[in-house]
Amino acid sequence: MSDKDELDPRIQIELEKLNTTTDEINKLEIEYDEANTTFRMLLNESTRRLKLLTKKLGSCIEKARPYYDLLEIAKKQQKECQEAALQYQRASGIHAAAKETVALAEQRFLTNQHEWQFDNAWQEMLNHATMKVMEADTQKAERGRDHQIKASIYKETDENLKQLEEKLQKFIIKSRPYFDEKALCQDQLNTQKQRIESIKKEIIKTKNFYSQTLKNLEQISNEIHMKRQGKQCDDDLLTRPREPGVGAELSQSFEETPTHKTRNNMSSLPDITAELDRCEVCSVATTSSAVSEKDPSENISEDLEEVKAILRNMSLRPEKAEGKMEDMYVSELHIGNIVKSPKKTPKKSSSRPGSSLH
Repeated sequence: MSDKDELDPRIQIELEKLNTTTDEINKLEIEYDEANTTFRMLLNESTRRLKLLTKKLGSCIEKARPYYDLLEIAKKQQKECQEAALQYQRASGIHAAAKETVALAEQRFLTNQHEWQFDNAWQEMLNHATMKVMEADTQKAERGRDHQIKASIYKETDENLKQLEEKLQKFIIKSRPYFDEKALCQDQLNTQKQRIESIKKEIIKTKNFYSQTLKNLEQISNEIHMKRQGKQCDDDLLTRPREPGVGAELSQSFEETPTHKTRNNMSSLPDITAELDRCEVCSVATTSSAVSEKDPSENISEDLEEVKAILRNMSLRPEKAEGKMEDMYVSELHIGNIVKSPKKTPKKSSSRPGSSLH
């Protein structure tokens, strides 16, 4: 092979990149499949455990749910209040620094006024510093008002939470194992979901790099082709539209062209809270007779009338049952200590319900 026909060294470099990237894509796709499988297993196991607890604890879960829902809301409001406080502190620091800059500039000028002349440059500098002070003061006032509003909202929620705690104390304590377990399951599932999303982003990034490498090879091929024909390598010729080469379809987004391994798995993951709540509704429907807390003073005659009604309707059973499922509550995520422990608690536990949800 002559010197002119020697292989361009850039081709070897790009081919090595393709080989390395291909191995990386295969590795990431395997990890992605394994992470999806783990997520499904965790979801199934979480559903199983929550069904068992629902059968065991019964109706106290629904009776205590308003407290735990409000506890979650209070947790979020407390976090927002803390963030608003930090923003106010930053705004206060910026305002103080701006005021100090103006004060130092004025002091320096007064100290050296016999040597320095108050010209347009000094006037412009002081005006700029003064505007900074005014902007910082406005920002500080806005952050302060935002913090006061969020603190007031959180305080009101906290008071309502204490009232619910006193009213539903018995049900709160009895249902605590369920909500503790649910928070743990959601934390595990969310962690695994984040890992899946992280792997997906890496696959997208790697495939985009693979596509760019193919484009680089195509560009090198164009240059070699024109050199062999003795043509000038003009930028216009290099950049003019050409038929898509082999592998050019990889320039599309990763979601549009996933590989056969991940085509089905790239669909969005199920909503964790909805899946966990669904198992609870099913379990409550099948165990309501075993765990319902009925008043022992109910009249026997009412039971007899109910039996008679059932016997009369057996031959006229409707085609479609008109049952209505209660609205499922959502988003019992990670919650922590927000209010003080209940005033009166059984010997089993002295901590405030919900405080062990980590």
